Amino acid sequence: MKNIPNISFKSNANSKDFEFINLSHLFTRIFTDLDHNPELPHRISFFALLIVTNGTGKHQIDLKDYNLSAGSVLKIAKGQVHAFQKNPKYEGFLIIFTEDFVLNYFSKSSINLISHLYNYHTTSPITNDKESNDIFLNQLVEELTTENSFAKKNIIASLLNIYLLKLEGKSNTSELKKHKLKQYDTFINFKNLVESDYTKTRNVKDYANKLLISTKHLNQTVRDFTLNTAKSFIDAYVILEAKRAIVSTEKSLKEIAFELGFDEVTNFTKFFKNKMGISPKSFRKNQLT
Repeated sequence: MKNIPNISFKSNANSKDFEFINLSHLFTRIFTDLDHNPELPHRISFFALLIVTNGTGKHQIDLKDYNLSAGSVLKIAKGQVHAFQKNPKYEGFLIIFTEDFVLNYFSKSSINLISHLYNYHTTSPITNDKESNDIFLNQLVEELTTENSFAKKNIIASLLNIYLLKLEGKSNTSELKKHKLKQYDTFINFKNLVESDYTKTRNVKDYANKLLISTKHLNQTVRDFTLNTAKSFIDAYVILEAKRAIVSTEKSLKEIAFELGFDEVTNFTKFFKNKMGISPKSFRKNQLT
């Protein structure tokens, strides 16, 4: 079991922030010029869209398998861990783009609405809409192959922006977010704090204090976006990081417990078993068999 690699943006097209890849080309590169094996879990430092045009298969994101078929689009956010299946039989495209691309070419209002970019915790990563996918892919290919280079990147970004907004409109929580935009900034700030401070504290009051709001306000805000409490959100993120570490590193459970902020491995084991219904030791064993 090897440590999970962190993959930075690297384009064969010499682009620094966007690339459109035919999956058949990617799959032929797996054992040739890639510096990592996409069939093994790897964490990306950019965003990705996996669009399937033909065939069926599976794709793993944060240790969960998602079924793919013609018309599927899978959203993979910056920081997530994912892996392609072995010997994939489906066809399609992979679109990768950096955070700089988003910040430079998307409007702030769009970024707030396209929640999956930075808030993959609360929405499903998979959608199926073959018609919308085909329209988007046709427009994108047309723009990428045109000889006229005027504002090409702006147009590509606009097409992607519109497509992502349409995908967001299909999520179960999109209507709720539209009516809660004032609270959305608070929720995003809370989410960012959890991701940076979860090893230091799992106490809701600590996060509320840093946000200069009451625990009641924080809990209500988190419920508006996740239908759950702030404590549940914190614990879910700790569990996610624990699972990532357990299956993708050779570290002992004691080392993992310490890095996650637990004073004793017994406390970590109790916490993990309470949330997952299985001990971390058994979880690791199940993942390896």
